[in-house]
Amino acid sequence: MSGTTPPGTAGTGAPRRAAGPFTSGGKNRWTVLVVLCVSLLLVAIDATVLHVALPAVTADLRPGPIELLWIVDTYPLICASLLILFGTLGDRIGRRRVLMLGYACFGLASALAALAATPYLLIAARALLGVGGAMIMPATLSILRQVFPERRERALAIGIWSAVAAVGAAIGPLVGGALLEYFWWGSVFLINIPIMVVCLPVGYWLLPESTGDRAGPWDVLGALMAATGLFSVILAVKRIGSGDIFGPGTVLAAGLGALLMALFVRRQRRRRYPLIDLTAFSRPAFGTSVGCIVLTVLALVGLALIAAQYLQLVLGLSPLQTGLRLLPLSLAAIAAGLLGSRMLQRLGPRTMVASGFVLTAVAVLTLTTMGDTDRPAVLIGGFVMLGFGLETTLFGSYESMLSDVPARQAGGAAAIGETAYQFGAGIGIALLGSIMNAVYAPAVRGVEGLSPGDASAAGHSLGEAYVVAGRLGEAGEVLREAARTAFVHGMRLTLAVSAVLLLLGALAALRLPRGIVKAHRPAPQPEKREDAPRPLLPTGVTRP
Repeated sequence: MSGTTPPGTAGTGAPRRAAGPFTSGGKNRWTVLVVLCVSLLLVAIDATVLHVALPAVTADLRPGPIELLWIVDTYPLICASLLILFGTLGDRIGRRRVLMLGYACFGLASALAALAATPYLLIAARALLGVGGAMIMPATLSILRQVFPERRERALAIGIWSAVAAVGAAIGPLVGGALLEYFWWGSVFLINIPIMVVCLPVGYWLLPESTGDRAGPWDVLGALMAATGLFSVILAVKRIGSGDIFGPGTVLAAGLGALLMALFVRRQRRRRYPLIDLTAFSRPAFGTSVGCIVLTVLALVGLALIAAQYLQLVLGLSPLQTGLRLLPLSLAAIAAGLLGSRMLQRLGPRTMVASGFVLTAVAVLTLTTMGDTDRPAVLIGGFVMLGFGLETTLFGSYESMLSDVPARQAGGAAAIGETAYQFGAGIGIALLGSIMNAVYAPAVRGVEGLSPGDASAAGHSLGEAYVVAGRLGEAGEVLREAARTAFVHGMRLTLAVSAVLLLLGALAALRLPRGIVKAHRPAPQPEKREDAPRPLLPTGVTRP
């Protein structure tokens, strides 16, 4: 179907209710951005808020090592697996509709997680949280693409959106630490419920509904192949990160994931109406941006976990103090997001993203000077550069990626960007965790006087080494000092590897377009909107 879609009608011509008092580019667009950012903030916080609550969860529910691993990993694993499915489904049935379902699912899952009485119930609730997060994340970005058709304003909106995502992940430990000072561990989930209760009616009334062109059937089999394939690949990466490199489960997951993703790519290339336009990856603005997102997150996501452990276990800070130490990173990310649109206009995508990578690498190298004594000035300076550089890179990458696709493909493009983020996170934890463990474990297990059981337990993590040391009396102090020293050495090597990855990202960014120019490719079919009197045409594409 081509041409305009009359107001109040869907793509089929059937009468439909308009989605609130919104017009494209109208005065309510900034209010819409606030609603989208609030919901995204919760999803981002939930990705890291549990890190500081794990000791309390362990003491209350008594999970085994495997159960504890799944409590942590289920949320990002399920969320990353379903992003393409729900992102393209939103293009088909309506992005607002999928977002509303995500709100309801996230609120229900939060209640179940807060009240979970067994590890298995908490794992199931975390899985349901992942489903809700996968509905919310691409929907917020694709709706933003519709609400801000003019590229300069959209750049500012994306800067705020990406800053909120970065800040949410960064302040997760701060929120968790503050709540754990006064409440039980379930409170880190319970805070989601009142916000989702508000977001549901406000979002339904205010947010616009939009879809893609709805041409051809939605590829259900392809969506399931992508979800299962991504689940298997990311599961294999996580198992490798835990040390199970050649185990049968790892090999099976990796093989199945690779096979399904290969079949998915083959299927998409052959279909007349594919879920994902794979030709977009051949364009520098899109393909390079996705690669930059993966490299950025790969280099840094594992560092968040290492930083939290360093601040608490090496420097001896409380969870709340740890969160406060990470606050400069969040403030710097907010500043970069607000300045992102102006920097993009002056520098262009290529220089902006490459500069962000270099600044982040400098920040990481600065943090390698940290040892077993507290140096607040160095730590704060490193975190400020880290937050500003990270947000600059992610902003430029997301903006270039989203502006390079027509509005009708916004859901699929947003899903690809978020999948790249989650995939980079999985690889980063596996790679950097393996490097950290390769330095830490042998040094700790080589401490004289430890039984084989104690040596094995102490080699798992610094926290477990402290537990073992507490049982050994005076002899435990030797273990405690050796574990702390080994952790600092491992952290420094991990930071150095991250800096190398970031510099590789700066080189990759040189493939991005140099500047921003007016549209130069033929306009696609009009976007079918239910709340606008004329179609929304894509604006603001880039070329080298």
